[in-house]
Amino acid sequence: MPVGDRPSRMTGDVSSEALLAKILASVDDDKAEDIVQIDLRGRSDMADYMVICSGRSSRQVAAISEKLVDRLKADFGRLCRIEGKDTGDWVLIDAGDVIVHVFRPEVRDFYQLEKMWLPSGVARAAEV
Repeated sequence: MPVGDRPSRMTGDVSSEALLAKILASVDDDKAEDIVQIDLRGRSDMADYMVICSGRSSRQVAAISEKLVDRLKADFGRLCRIEGKDTGDWVLIDAGDVIVHVFRPEVRDFYQLEKMWLPSGVARAAEV
């Protein structure tokens, strides 16, 4: 199956766009910084969108992630896979068609995921 022709990994009636909107609202409500959304449709089989954001401390990274998972469960009945919450440096949340990365700023700068996934020449701030 070619990239972009994959069936949705979502269960239920929620679209990837509705899920993305809820995720963006949730991380914004919890004061995440430097929020970037990346459209992966046609570029990857893993998800339709990726969201990358930062928290100022390990505690905030864990809180942003925990609240997001709780909100997705409450609003959509979505059980997300979550990795890295115990250390709070980088938390990965697999919400189906949207993958979320929540970083401490230093860790985000080290891994530079935006550089790998954004089209060349697109600045981070331009993706929000």
